[in-house]
Amino acid sequence: MRIAYAGTPESAIAPLEALMASHHTVEFVVTRPDAPTGRGRVMTASPVAQFAESRGIRVIKTSDLHAHAKEFDGLDVVVVVAFGAMVPEQLLEVPTYGWINLHFSLLPTWRGAAPVQYAILHGDDHTGVTAFRIDAGLDTGPVLGQVSTDISKRETAGELLLRLTDYGSTLLRQVLDGLESGQVMAAGQSAHNISHAPKITKDDARIIWDHPALAVSRRIRAVTPVPGAWTMCSDDRIKLSPVTLRTDITDLKPGQVVLREGCALVGTSTHAVELHELQRPGKNMSSAVQWLSSQTTEIWFQ
Repeated sequence: MRIAYAGTPESAIAPLEALMASHHTVEFVVTRPDAPTGRGRVMTASPVAQFAESRGIRVIKTSDLHAHAKEFDGLDVVVVVAFGAMVPEQLLEVPTYGWINLHFSLLPTWRGAAPVQYAILHGDDHTGVTAFRIDAGLDTGPVLGQVSTDISKRETAGELLLRLTDYGSTLLRQVLDGLESGQVMAAGQSAHNISHAPKITKDDARIIWDHPALAVSRRIRAVTPVPGAWTMCSDDRIKLSPVTLRTDITDLKPGQVVLREGCALVGTSTHAVELHELQRPGKNMSSAVQWLSSQTTEIWFQ
């Protein structure tokens, strides 16, 4: 098949690499325009652009697919993995097999921008990856294939996404091979168990210590590494790494931080959680115990 590939972040590299290693031909890559990154806000090409260019693949940088409509004439399929922009409806029927999206949930569960984060945030036991044909709706198109997996109780969104990306890379190749041979047929999504996963914002990543400890732990895992869990300590914004539940400690008030028996503990509305690492403004991640040992006043997280 003659393929175009649309993707932007690092998580979209492995599926592209898998397609390049198949017998299908990646004609070109579409990715979002260069964007400012880092503290210096330096204009930087997307991870997918950097990878494709290093492999000699032509790259189109755009957020307006309609402006490049002629590029898609004559293609068999366009594969989309975390591109970051909607596909114009008038382009959906241009490739022979349409536009195929790799979505990191078991659709119709968690349609939207942050399916991995919401699966962890809501305590789902399992999730998966879905290849589906894009239609005019938001992640509503017919399914071409799915792979499911369990979610570890300590897995972060970044770790889970890495696993799902590997599964999705294999699934994409199988789906394209099946479409080519006529063995894969699209099936409409279920009308049941529909849920939505809108984009996670920095405000969503703030930890509310009045919530139960399990909810606190899930939220931290769900926003690790991006955008990163945080809390306020006086006037400082503190970034947090995943915590351990301490059901044996119930005497701390929500947000109260103490050093006890060599452990850094924070109270919630139920029981304590144990901090392992945190990041202060302008610093690197460091030991929560060491930081707390250096404090001379009572510490509270807000």
